Amino acid sequence: MAKNSCPIIVSLVEILLFTIISNAASSTDVISTICPKTSNPPFCSNLLKSSGITNIKGLAVYTLNLTHTNAQKSLTLANSLAKTTANPQLKQRYSSCAESYDEVVGDIENAQKNLAIGDFNAVNIVTSGAMTEIDDCQDKFVQPPKDTSLLLKNGKTLNDICSIILVVSNLL
Repeated sequence: MAKNSCPIIVSLVEILLFTIISNAASSTDVISTICPKTSNPPFCSNLLKSSGITNIKGLAVYTLNLTHTNAQKSLTLANSLAKTTANPQLKQRYSSCAESYDEVVGDIENAQKNLAIGDFNAVNIVTSGAMTEIDDCQDKFVQPPKDTSLLLKNGKTLNDICSIILVVSNLL
């Protein structure tokens, strides 16, 4: 019996190694397909590698969830800044950004619903809408007074994630 079990164990190890190597290659293939088409390829590559997800639909779910979480945080930050800022110009800009981020949260929730029903074109459309809302907020700070919070950095990151969603939704 010991003689027969050795080839079986070797075969199982070979299958396990093949599976691990295939998954690693699959992950690299997916990332190399998606990331060059995004607004920030190095960010995309780091984000998708860290997710550990190797299939397109899983990456769509992951990036939409990440976008939703970060959009909610940006909405909370914009509301907080609007309430606590003494400068009337900044107060108005933060209030406007809060409205924009409220729209972003809604857009991403719609994208999540559209993904769940397989309407990938709608995912693309509402994600583009979210990016427009983020840009609207960013544009409010082109002129002084300067924003020193993390709101603009968060917006840039959200746009980078949204660009990944656009590419992924076109591959579904």
